[in-house]
Amino acid sequence: MKTNFTKAFIALAFAAVLTSCSKKEEGESVPENPGNFILAVTPVASTGVADYLLTASDLDKGTISTAGNGVEQDGTYRYYVTHNNKFFSMLYGQGNPGAVTTYNILAGKLNKVSNFQTETVQAFAPVNDDLLLIKIPRNLAAPTASWYKVNTNSLLISGEGTLDATAPANNGEIAHFSWIKQVGNKVYAPFFCINGSRFWTKYPNTAWIAVYSYPEMKLEKVIKDDRTSFIGRYFTDGLGVVENGDVYAFSSSVAVDDNTETTDVLTDSKITSTKPSAITKIKAGTTEFDLTYFLDFESVSGGYVITNWIYIGGNNFIVNAILKANKGAYTVGKTIGVLNVVDKTFKKVTGLPAETAISSITTNNYTPKDGKLAYLGFNLSDGTSYVYKIDAATATATRGLKVEGGVITAVQHLK
Repeated sequence: MKTNFTKAFIALAFAAVLTSCSKKEEGESVPENPGNFILAVTPVASTGVADYLLTASDLDKGTISTAGNGVEQDGTYRYYVTHNNKFFSMLYGQGNPGAVTTYNILAGKLNKVSNFQTETVQAFAPVNDDLLLIKIPRNLAAPTASWYKVNTNSLLISGEGTLDATAPANNGEIAHFSWIKQVGNKVYAPFFCINGSRFWTKYPNTAWIAVYSYPEMKLEKVIKDDRTSFIGRYFTDGLGVVENGDVYAFSSSVAVDDNTETTDVLTDSKITSTKPSAITKIKAGTTEFDLTYFLDFESVSGGYVITNWIYIGGNNFIVNAILKANKGAYTVGKTIGVLNVVDKTFKKVTGLPAETAISSITTNNYTPKDGKLAYLGFNLSDGTSYVYKIDAATATATRGLKVEGGVITAVQHLK
């Protein structure tokens, strides 16, 4: 996503709720299944279409449909975040400005609170009562990153500034944040190094986290570990903060560089990381990797690489994984498992469709953070889509809500 506000535009963009982005938003018809769960669904179409936001009262059973229901979004490539009991729908503008629309839920119905426009940013996350958004450069000739704070109470810009994106690595390459996360009163920004728009690097075997003060966003230090490759993945949160304040980090080991064995400039990247996919740890109250902790994910999983996770509480993560032989820089695994980072155990989840029958799995998912449950959207190759409940205690999945007329892209909840 992106964000680049002029002073004049900031005042206008947040002054009031703008006119609707679509006919569906104008109509605001009561959905078929009103409730406090929100599902983003991309309707089935032969060309690029906008997501619809549907509400549901229950993820464990029932059926909802895009037919005659939902709130249509403005444009394709939407990303979503929930904070302060508001749902933010953010348009990835692919180099152009895009809308950010804010909703709450009243009587089981989506209610638009505000609509404003930003440029596309590449990392965003809740910090205190704000949404922090960061636009990250990919050009060494112009290595300045821009950051913006959106206060989720006033829905106004409460601060903005710039960062030197070459400063964290200090090796001549740009620090491209894979994501950002609040840890205590700091912002942790794990990053991978790039030397241009193709995301190539000469430093494939190091994990870094830039630590920034908040709200000043001043670089305080860089945490470094040479036991893994970089943390997270492009547009993927690789950090998890557990109840006692410890921070865990996963690496997929998918840094890439120029493949000198081919002259095809379109497909000549190759993975150059040689470290295993692994989990590392930063103890609560410290800003160093704990060198006494190391979880070799490839070993504990029997040859898999972690590609995404969601923390559900109780030291348990629900993870996506893929066989090491099939890993790629942007490939999301279809094997779902339960990882306990304290016990260092991994169990594959049973009760899911065969991986060959899965078209895609949502990466933006809901958990009550009770240490037990998570809800993921599964889009199957036969055109059907369902929400599955994952039970961490039994490592089993149960098919729940059916979604008709589209592909699930996010599963979230508001109070």
